[in-house]
Amino acid sequence: MGRHRSDPMGMARLALIGLGVVLLVALVLAGARALVGTLSAAAPMPRPSATPEESATATAKVPTLSIVCTAEACPPVLVRVPGGDVLNDRDLSGGERISFFDAELDVAVEDAGTVEITVNGTPRPAGKAGQRETFSVTRSAPGPGG
Repeated sequence: MGRHRSDPMGMARLALIGLGVVLLVALVLAGARALVGTLSAAAPMPRPSATPEESATATAKVPTLSIVCTAEACPPVLVRVPGGDVLNDRDLSGGERISFFDAELDVAVEDAGTVEITVNGTPRPAGKAGQRETFSVTRSAPGPGG
C-alpha cells in the first residue's frame, strides 16, 4: 500500500492546463505588441501641395457674405440674389450667423449696429445703431497663389 500509481488522467489535465497557460501568455504578448505598434505608428505622410482645383474649392469655402447678430435680437436682414431669389428676409437671434456663397448678393440690414458683416472674408466697417444699410457684394476672385 505504500506505492502510488501515477494517474494518467491527472497528467493529461496538467498538460492541458500548461498548454492553455502558454497559449494565454502568447495571446497577451501578441495583443500588447499590436497595441504598442498602433500607438507608436509613424505620423501620416505630409500631403502634397494643393492642386488648382483644390485651391478653388478651399477659396469657395470662404463665404461671399457672412452676417452675425451681435445683439439679443436683430431686426430683419434681407439677402437676395439680384433680380432673383430671396435667400433671407427675417429677424436674427442673438449669436446667429448666416452665410452665403453666391456670386452676387443684394443686402438690406434694418439696424446696422446690431450685426457684424464679413464680405469675402474681410470684415465690413461697423454700421451705426438704428441706421438702415443697403449694399451689394460680389464674390472676389482668388488672388495669385490661391
